Amino acid sequence: MLSPKTPGGRRTITLPEIATKALRKHRARQLEERLAAGSGWIDTGLVFATKKGTPLEPRNVVRHFKALLKRGELPASRFHDLRHTAASPLLAQGTHPRVVMEILGHSRITLTMDTYSHVMPSVMNDAAAKMDSILTAQA
Repeated sequence: MLSPKTPGGRRTITLPEIATKALRKHRARQLEERLAAGSGWIDTGLVFATKKGTPLEPRNVVRHFKALLKRGELPASRFHDLRHTAASPLLAQGTHPRVVMEILGHSRITLTMDTYSHVMPSVMNDAAAKMDSILTAQA
């Protein structure tokens, strides 16, 4: 099994309920696969494994991901782009960049901000509107 690139790569994050439910369903399916594999199951302790318990082959993960995109009539993208799919809406909705940094496992806030600064204009507009509200409420 691969180790994280940095010590910060091994961390605890709070998952949204939708992810927790999906992981529970996945676990139930995996237990069924384990029973079906019988003595052929290799217990690696992985959350995502083959039907025999062995590590997933990266090429197969990418192939499956691309097939899902096509079936869902979504634009082609890289598997790594899923990180952007998580970070951009969080920042656009005003989640503090440090929280997004922690979720993504970035070691520095500058990395998060440099990568996702394109999302911030809407947040800046919201901040300007809030400042207007503060300043005009007392006038």
